[in-house]
Amino acid sequence: MSVTVRIPTILRTYTGGAAEVSVDPAGQDAGETLQGVLDALEAQAPGIRARVLDDTGRLRRFVNVYVDDDDVRFAEGLATATPTGTSVSVIPAVAGG
Repeated sequence: MSVTVRIPTILRTYTGGAAEVSVDPAGQDAGETLQGVLDALEAQAPGIRARVLDDTGRLRRFVNVYVDDDDVRFAEGLATATPTGTSVSVIPAVAGG
């Protein structure tokens, strides 16, 4: 089972410059969920989870995560299902004036 994760430029230092990585969350405690994907991603790219999740384990306020085309904030958050073939996109919010 494999899930594709698209990595924004700012986090590619954790993935050796890769813009897209495949992870297998099946062996993670959270299984086929976004949490399992982030756990598997952390195993491959140590330190990246802390850039996506805050100290309480919730998605950071200014990081948007999509499972396929759905914003997980309007789905089930970290419990959003990520079956084989799913695409996860991590997109930092852009602000400024």
